Amino acid sequence: MKRIIAIVRPEKMESLKEALFACGVTGMTISQVSGCGNQHGWKEHFRGTEVLLNMVPKVKFEIVADDAAVTDIARTIQETARTGEVGDGKIFISPIEEVIRIRTGEAGTEAL
Repeated sequence: MKRIIAIVRPEKMESLKEALFACGVTGMTISQVSGCGNQHGWKEHFRGTEVLLNMVPKVKFEIVADDAAVTDIARTIQETARTGEVGDGKIFISPIEEVIRIRTGEAGTEAL
């Protein structure tokens, strides 16, 4: 099993959620987050003062999936979230040792 974390633009949230459900993902966690990447934010003027805004609003998707589905899920995220501009986001994939469904006690892939 793998955990897939995708940090994407907020305007891509609904389309990505629908694409992931169409891809066969049965569950995900979505969070509103903020951060910065290579661009390190930007400068704006507020009441005559220059202000550095270095935290950009993003949406974080977290998905735990069977190893066989990871490539398709990552491809779906990449194709759906890409605009071609700086700030499209990142996908992180890491191993999961175990998952247990609290309600039933099921473990492993049956708990997904």
